[in-house]
Amino acid sequence: GPAVSAALAAQPGWEAQGAAARAAILLKAADLFEAAHGEVFALAAREAGKTLADCVAELREAVDFLRYYAGEAPKHSGAARGVIVCISPWNFPLAIFTGQVAAALATGNAVIAKPAEQTPLMAALAVRLLQQAGVPEGALQLLPGDGPSVGAPLCADPRIGGVCFTGSTEVARLIERQLAKTASPDAMLIAETGGLNAMIVDSTALPEQAVRDILASAFQSAGQRCSALRVVYIQKDVEGKVLDMLEGAMADLALGDPLDPASDVGPLIDQDALTGIGAYCAETAADGREIAALATPGSGLFLGPRMVRVSGISGMEREIFGPVLHVASFEADEIGEVIKGINAKGYGLTFGLHTRIEVRVQTIIDSVAAGNVYVNRNQIGAVVGAQPFGGEGLSG
Repeated sequence: GPAVSAALAAQPGWEAQGAAARAAILLKAADLFEAAHGEVFALAAREAGKTLADCVAELREAVDFLRYYAGEAPKHSGAARGVIVCISPWNFPLAIFTGQVAAALATGNAVIAKPAEQTPLMAALAVRLLQQAGVPEGALQLLPGDGPSVGAPLCADPRIGGVCFTGSTEVARLIERQLAKTASPDAMLIAETGGLNAMIVDSTALPEQAVRDILASAFQSAGQRCSALRVVYIQKDVEGKVLDMLEGAMADLALGDPLDPASDVGPLIDQDALTGIGAYCAETAADGREIAALATPGSGLFLGPRMVRVSGISGMEREIFGPVLHVASFEADEIGEVIKGINAKGYGLTFGLHTRIEVRVQTIIDSVAAGNVYVNRNQIGAVVGAQPFGGEGLSG
C-alpha cells in the first residue's frame, strides 16, 4: 500500500521532467553501472553463481538496455500509464531487472521493483545507481521479498497501471487473472515466460559448429536461461558422429567456483533447484535414458551437465531449468513432423537450426512458431537493439 501511494505521488513529477531529461538520467545510470563493474561481477558470482564470462555479459546487457531505452524514449509521445510493478527473475538479476525498470521509467512511469527473492542484493545495487543518476526515490522503489507476500499484494493493488513480469507461465496466468479482477480495464501485462526450446541439426550441418553451439546453448549458465536449448533433434544419418563429439566436448567442461576463470559451469541457484532437478536426473538414469553425465565437485550446489534420451518434445512434461540436454533423432523425411511436434507443445521462445540448405532455412523460419529463430549459431544471448527478445504462445 504505502509503496504504491508514494509512487503515485512521485509519478507526475517524474513524467513532467520530459523524455529528454529522463533519457539523460538513464544514460548517466549506464555510465555508473559500467563504473561499478567490480561490484557487479562480485555480486553476480556470489549471489547468482555466475561465471566471469556470464558476469560480463550480464552487465553488458543491463547497460545496453539503459542506453537503448534512453534512445527510444524521446521517440514516443502519449501519456505514461502511472505505476508499473516490475517482477524480475534470479537468472538475470541485473539485466532483466534493469531492462524492465528502464523501459517503464523511460516512458515516464513510476516503478515498484520486486526482484526475485534469491537475488535482492543485485537489485539493491541497481536501484542505488539509478537513484544516484537522478531517478527520484519515490519514482523507483525496491520491494524485495517472495511472491506471495510481496508480489501478489502489489499486483492486487487496483491503483497500478500494469505489470511487467519475467518468470513461469503459471505465475503469469495468476497475475493475468488478478489484473482482470482488480486492475483498471486498460492496465497492461507484459510477460516473458518459460520455454521448451528445441534445435534441429540436419545431416548437412557442420558438426564442429553444431557441437559448439549445442554446448553453449544447453550448458552455459548451467542451463539456467529461459532461452536455453532443452531438446536437440539430430538427423539419424549423422547422429552417431555428432553425439560422440558432443560427449567429448561435454567431458571437457570444468565445473567449479564461478569466480575462478577456469570454470565453465557454475552452481545451480539454490537447494530447491538442486533437489528438484537432481530427482529428475536420478529418474532418467534409473530408467536407462541417460546418455552421459559429468561428475560434480564435492561440495556446493552443482549438477553435472548431462544428456538424456527422449523420443521427442511431446514426451517432455515440463521445462527442466538446468544443465540437462534431451536428445531425439529423426529421419530425413520426418523434419516436417518434428516441426509440427515442436509447435504443438505450445511454447515458443527460442529455436535453433543447423543446416546448410538455404531453402530449408526459409521453410523452417516460416513454419516455426517461436519468438527468436537462430540459424547456424547458438540460441542464447539475444543482443539488445539487434535481436528483440520475446516468446509466442505459452512463452509470452
